[in-house]
Amino acid sequence: MRRRVIYGTVALVLAVNLFIGARLYHLHAAQAGEKDSVYQNMELFSLVMEKVRHDYVDGQKLTYQDLVYGALKGMLNTLDPHSEFMEPEKYKELKSDTEGAFGGLGIQISMKDNFITVIAPMEDTPAYKKGILSGDRIIKIDGKTTEKMGVPEAVKILRGEPGTDVKISVLRPSSGQVQDYTITRAVINVDMVKDVNGKKEFPLSDNKIGYVRLTQFGARVGEDLESALKKLQKEGMQGLILDLRGNPGGLLEQAVEVCGEFLPKGELVVTTEGRNHAQNSIHRANGHGDILHNTPVVVLVNFGSASASEIVAGCLQDLKRAVVLGEKSFGKGSVQSILELPDHSALRLTTAKYYTPSHKVIHEEGITPDIVVPTTDEQERDLAIQRTPGVLESLPDKERQRIAKTRDIQLERAMDLLKGITLFTQRAPLPEDRVAKLSAPKQETVAP
Repeated sequence: MRRRVIYGTVALVLAVNLFIGARLYHLHAAQAGEKDSVYQNMELFSLVMEKVRHDYVDGQKLTYQDLVYGALKGMLNTLDPHSEFMEPEKYKELKSDTEGAFGGLGIQISMKDNFITVIAPMEDTPAYKKGILSGDRIIKIDGKTTEKMGVPEAVKILRGEPGTDVKISVLRPSSGQVQDYTITRAVINVDMVKDVNGKKEFPLSDNKIGYVRLTQFGARVGEDLESALKKLQKEGMQGLILDLRGNPGGLLEQAVEVCGEFLPKGELVVTTEGRNHAQNSIHRANGHGDILHNTPVVVLVNFGSASASEIVAGCLQDLKRAVVLGEKSFGKGSVQSILELPDHSALRLTTAKYYTPSHKVIHEEGITPDIVVPTTDEQERDLAIQRTPGVLESLPDKERQRIAKTRDIQLERAMDLLKGITLFTQRAPLPEDRVAKLSAPKQETVAP
């Protein structure tokens, strides 16, 4: 009898648990269904829009287009820092920017840790000459706080007519100091392939080591790089330093072309993957193959290396074609597609992410160097001044002498590494009699 009571109680408890579990499951499913129901949520959207139109104190000044455009901007801004909704006028400005020159400061910015952050200043531009560094946070523009400002709005304010001034307040995270700058806008048009002296002469070092710096990935970078490499090869180059520090990126096809200068034709460079299979793509090296014929390469990167720079560094690192040295890169590895809408507005939508040949994601991860060599903000600033013709000469004597003595420890380490590799691979061969002696079978003596 007692056993029956126990079994009955257990059965009742199990039945209650199953009933409660089933109710909770159906409740959760119903809630999930409500969240993903097009009709219910569109009904909510329409209700709120009508409430605003009829009850908002200045509702008579609003059109339905104003409200819809505002909602679309908010929707895209919640996705990620790179997606946005562009009204027709803004979309028109974007097309103009890609087709011609514009006035700006020479910086690329992104949203990082909820701050408008400088990815990198471009060489020979107003921001670069003023000492703006990668990682600087722009907290004010013309006295207006950027706390609730998105990247598109900040870009719009920073750009303007060449010759006009803009004031920015910059917080440098490493020191915690805030500094104000007044920068004069200029037409941004810079050389993208340079030698160690900031020119296009490409001399070899005493140890036959070549140096090429890519400042960004514009339309002719691959072609200009190939010309520089051929010149260095004719001079007897035995090792190459490819400097991508402070390079904020640019065109994907140019990143692929640059990788193609160092890889066999057909080698995988980068893939893009998104939810829509149409966004998936595979990019392989094309062209003449490795024009350096396995000459040792060191790639320099830092926090200012982003996007296309990270594609190149990640590819050559994965395929063991180069040693990557410096500091961890920025981590901007997503693809933005421009989708034009019927009313000539447009969406800039993040549709895919970049992956290295070994399928490492770049976005928000960056490229970790094989050899980490850190530098300080002050060293980076001093080296930037060294590389900018005319700026160093304009400084007071004491400051000029101090900056002139600043060592580029990352470049020095890369030079030392290539010297070691060159010495190892070019050791004099052993004499034939010595080789024969070493390779001859050893005779063992057996005790009687």
